[in-house]
Amino acid sequence: MRVLLDSHIFLWSATGSSQISIALQDRIVEAEQVYVSLASEWELTIKEHNGKLQAPARVGDIFDRYLHATTVQVLEIERSHFRRLAQLPLHHRDPFDRLLIAQALEQDLTVVTSDRIFARYGVKFLPIR
Repeated sequence: MRVLLDSHIFLWSATGSSQISIALQDRIVEAEQVYVSLASEWELTIKEHNGKLQAPARVGDIFDRYLHATTVQVLEIERSHFRRLAQLPLHHRDPFDRLLIAQALEQDLTVVTSDRIFARYGVKFLPIR
């Protein structure tokens, strides 16, 4: 299974949060390939800048350390992702989540998320609960 971590899942995993279970952490580690979208770094950086995110370190530093210490790869944003995004119905209004959905559909990835609305798009997802 190739997985794409939703932004909050990435942050929980990277910071060792108790919000993510050991069982889920194991499933992520056992995945064939794990990705975190560049859109997630963008989203979390905006939240950090606006004071809406309390993290143990700066977002950029968290990304750098996690990517260096793991085999997780950055999923760049491609034009094909925007074309897929333009075709999505408006079940979800969050632009970052919609971009992750488009990326997952376009790259045939399973999204690890707590947001069940992802299923309305037909995207494969691995719920955390």
